Amino acid sequence: MSQYVMHHITPESPLWPERMAPLPGMPRELYYIGSLPEEHTPTIGIIGSRLCSSYGHRTAEEFARAFASRGVQTISGMAVGIDGYAQEATLQAGGKSFAVLGSGADVCYPPGNGRLYDELCLRGGVISELKPGTPPRGPNFASRNRIISALSDILLVVEAKMKSGTNITVEFALSQGKTVYAVPGRVGDHLSDGCNYLISQGAGIAFSPEAVLSELGLVSSFSFGRETKAAEAGRRKKDRDLAADQAISPEERDICRGLSFEDPLPPDALARSLSLPVSRVLAALTDLVLRGYAEEPVRGLYIRKRR
Repeated sequence: MSQYVMHHITPESPLWPERMAPLPGMPRELYYIGSLPEEHTPTIGIIGSRLCSSYGHRTAEEFARAFASRGVQTISGMAVGIDGYAQEATLQAGGKSFAVLGSGADVCYPPGNGRLYDELCLRGGVISELKPGTPPRGPNFASRNRIISALSDILLVVEAKMKSGTNITVEFALSQGKTVYAVPGRVGDHLSDGCNYLISQGAGIAFSPEAVLSELGLVSSFSFGRETKAAEAGRRKKDRDLAADQAISPEERDICRGLSFEDPLPPDALARSLSLPVSRVLAALTDLVLRGYAEEPVRGLYIRKRR
């Protein structure tokens, strides 16, 4: 049960969101903790796969930080994966983010996002059409997606399979007259099939945060190469830090350099490539993660940390 003050409004309330007022199929009441999205502040809904890749994780954070730096609010569902990463990055960058839940607003779901839930209650808002205490149920998540899209000026899909819950939100957004953008992915990558399909059907191509921000009139020009240059600079800095860190052994440096910045590797594959025992590689990877040189985006798979 939440420790926070719960607010309750109906369409007759002066606080009822203007973005929702003209749309059909909206709820007849809202419960929220914290605040509601500011009416005249640009707002972008960021959604995507729960089981996202390191590419999706990184991209969600980069876009969310860029949006926050321009004063853009973000909306999502506080789910694990893309939703949570985008909302955490928004708050870390000093922006405001709002979660629409498939449970009562006083029920933190998933439970593992408790810290994010607390931050959203204090520095943004948590919203639900469901009465306080309502547990999470499958159908609730599909219906809450219409509120995510309704409260957004633009919907951004970062990473999605061809068949996923993300498609439900996109359908709501299109029926509500919202603009949809999708982040392109590699051909053949099943986690990007949904985004690539949306682009083929006319969705905007989110090749950089500026491409999306330009839709809102917040930037006058943008560059294809800016994020790539920033990423390359981050890789070079990590290489310099690794070489200068006296606490890292030569073997650990070799193990770290054997990791990719893009494609996760299991310890046994790395051990084979370096002709080292798996136990030593795993111990080194654990230390490298703790020191900020590697990360484990998916359990048992490792990549080099870019920045």
